[in-house]
Amino acid sequence: MSDVRHLTRLRWGVRAVLTLGVAASVCANVLHAQPNPISQTIAAWPPVALLLTVELISRVPVHRRALAAVRLLATAAIAGIAAWVSYHHMVAVAARYGETGASAYLLPLSVDGLIVVGSVCLVELGGRLAATAVQATAAADPPPSNRAAAMPDDHPADQPPAAQPAHAVPAHAVTVPAAAAPALPSAIASAMGAVHLPASGEAAPVYQPTSDEDAAMYQLWRHGVAAGREPTGADLARAAGRPNDASGAGRRAARRYRDAHAHAAPPAGAGTPQPPEAAAETAVPPVAAAQARHNGHPPTLTGGAR
Repeated sequence: MSDVRHLTRLRWGVRAVLTLGVAASVCANVLHAQPNPISQTIAAWPPVALLLTVELISRVPVHRRALAAVRLLATAAIAGIAAWVSYHHMVAVAARYGETGASAYLLPLSVDGLIVVGSVCLVELGGRLAATAVQATAAADPPPSNRAAAMPDDHPADQPPAAQPAHAVPAHAVTVPAAAAPALPSAIASAMGAVHLPASGEAAPVYQPTSDEDAAMYQLWRHGVAAGREPTGADLARAAGRPNDASGAGRRAARRYRDAHAHAAPPAGAGTPQPPEAAAETAVPPVAAAQARHNGHPPTLTGGAR
């Protein structure tokens, strides 16, 4: 929160500096224009248009690379028009009010340079603020796996292990004679097999980030996938401190994370439990065979295996 406040105050200071440079350019254009409101308004418009354009770029994010390129080209065109018009107007005004020699040609460059530096700083601070806000939101809203871990445990710590079965098996899946059940726990366990439940919540961290930016993007990607919405490339780029995903780093990072989790996923069908009827048909014959070997008489099949 302190970083957001510091960046916000800094952005207001940069905005004031940029406004000062634009005001100087507007004054020179107005002084150079004809002494009527229409001419003065036309002369003052290019610097004001540049100020509004920079403000829009610094506040509105772009999620598509093509749109970001179009916006940058339009901004460059507006900046070029404003610089060309304002430079010649300021040269004429400086010469009119006593500047001679090279001074009249160098003074306008100081105003244009101030506007360029202020514009770049304002856009950069806007990207940093957006990335900081995304990280603060992810930290304030923990993923479902962390919320589940914070819930109280339903089983007391002093409860004996025997009262906490590892796998829940339907009672009608397998029918075993009461006399043989206590004598063959290993046979029953081997016949029934392990139950694999599908994973839920946040994906396990199977990818190893290579840098701080990669770690920030990976954390946001895992949080978004756990919440049911995979972040876009622009979201990941802002998490890494970039104003947009013009370079494609966010999209490439999302593709790396998907590939890593796809290679680490369990085989298809491994986490799907069998229905009770299928479990009875597949689980009873091994148990019955084990009973036959143990008791010396033919097995008795019940339920769905009859």
